[in-house]
Amino acid sequence: MRTREGGRSQRTEITGGTRARLDQPRTARPGLITLPTYDPEAFGKLSERIARFLGTGRFIVWMTVVVIVWVGWNTLLPDEVHFDDYPFIFLTLMLSLQASYAAPLILLAQNRQDDRDRVNMEQDRARSDRNIADTEYLTREVAALRQGLGEVATRDFVRSELQALLKELEEQRRGASDLV
Repeated sequence: MRTREGGRSQRTEITGGTRARLDQPRTARPGLITLPTYDPEAFGKLSERIARFLGTGRFIVWMTVVVIVWVGWNTLLPDEVHFDDYPFIFLTLMLSLQASYAAPLILLAQNRQDDRDRVNMEQDRARSDRNIADTEYLTREVAALRQGLGEVATRDFVRSELQALLKELEEQRRGASDLV
């Protein structure tokens, strides 16, 4: 059940004082500061978009251009406009900051992809099981039809039997006409 308190969505559970699921922590505790909530799905989608961009040649080109401009600005222009002198400590800090954010975002995107792959694998496995069951059923049906057809007289067999009876009748008629 969701309630609105102070402009924020807060999840509360009504189960007679006990949690409905023990594998999930309580979302709100009385007396503690409630943190702002976020949509994990939207955050996951954003992280995937960022991770997808970080894995492109476009990102590498832009990052190279930024570093070249940064180094060029702080070495080739007059000293009055420099904002990061030679060892480029601020540039190192910015690159480290970018890497410290990129790594968890990439891991989050990989985890989401693993979850999707796991669901797809489960669906493929279920589909494969259904296909195997259908194939086994059809195999049994074909075997039953073969057995049934083994006992059915074919057209050629019936024709040959009728021809044999016809010959027999003709012989009996000839034999009867010879006696008369």
